[in-house]
Amino acid sequence: MKIQGNNPIDGKDLYGKVQELSKNQEAEKKEGAQKADSNKDKISLSGRAKEISELMGLIEKLPDVRMDKVEELKKAIDAGNYNFDSLKVAEKILEEI
Repeated sequence: MKIQGNNPIDGKDLYGKVQELSKNQEAEKKEGAQKADSNKDKISLSGRAKEISELMGLIEKLPDVRMDKVEELKKAIDAGNYNFDSLKVAEKILEEI
């Protein structure tokens, strides 16, 4: 701060200083707010991630058992047309154990 002796206070000069101080304080507040915002955790999903998320939701809605396959196999068994390789069945059972 500069002291200029016993001269009377100039209203225009005082007003200018108040305006300048106000602008500086506003700028400091904005910088502080930007720094605070930059410290927050943020999550953003890419378009690809959103697409994957939507597809995962659709997959979860699918039934666990494919009834069309079950019906097809039932018909083949009833008609006597269903043939299977017992060796492959045994191998699969052992793989799962």
